[in-house]
Amino acid sequence: MSGNAVALAADAAPDDRGDRLADLFDAHEDRLYRLARRLAASVDAADDLVQETFLRAAKSLRAIPAGRSREEAWLVRVLVNIRRDEWRREVVRKRSAAVLGAGSVADDSNLESALIARRTIWGALDALHPRRRAIVIMSELEGMNLSTIASLLGVSPMTVRWHLSMGRRDLKRALEPRIGDTV
Repeated sequence: MSGNAVALAADAAPDDRGDRLADLFDAHEDRLYRLARRLAASVDAADDLVQETFLRAAKSLRAIPAGRSREEAWLVRVLVNIRRDEWRREVVRKRSAAVLGAGSVADDSNLESALIARRTIWGALDALHPRRRAIVIMSELEGMNLSTIASLLGVSPMTVRWHLSMGRRDLKRALEPRIGDTV
């Protein structure tokens, strides 16, 4: 091999990685963003979640399995794990704030009822265990079936069914006091 051919071969590896990452982004970004938007409280947080997912993918390109569905499953697991870590940090912050005597959240009674209902529902979702919340969101808001969720999260459909059942039960318990007030 000539010196130029060796230089070209060496240069091809980073380009191939860049092409692989670009292909992953093109194939999965929309789907990941929709999921992130359901898991995150704001557009900015969803954007950050997708960005962090692709940053981790860029660092671990060789670990990503081949095949569109396997790539998607890997990326979804990364995204859900990142969000789960964020939820855990938020819980620690809330506990710390309570211990330190931080001020309470003001009552927004003058907001429209739709905003109050949305806040109530998202608050109840936030209270769920991270895996349950992800499964409830993927099932109820994304409309995914149990086997698809199981495949994406790398668990059995029975595990998904159990978490979905427990998540619905927990949501009902969290929302019953609010629903009772409006009836």
